[in-house]
Amino acid sequence: MFGLGTPELMVIFAIAFLVFGGKKLPELGSGLGKAINSFKKGMRDVEESGKELVQEVPGVKEIAAVKQEVDNVKTLGGVIGK
Repeated sequence: MFGLGTPELMVIFAIAFLVFGGKKLPELGSGLGKAINSFKKGMRDVEESGKELVQEVPGVKEIAAVKQEVDNVKTLGGVIGK
């Protein structure tokens, strides 16, 4: 995890405890967790909309079928060559 060991993390947590106090840390952790979840959800939404957009572009399905056929031929060539 970024080259941080247990002693370094304990120092970081101790400094955070001194700066924010014991009552504020759970609120900060909760806010951070919500922010991470929101970011992940946004990334999933963008990824899904990108897949839908790719499927709407003319010729994408045909290109995918040709790529699959080329991969199949490469696999057969490797098996026959052995």
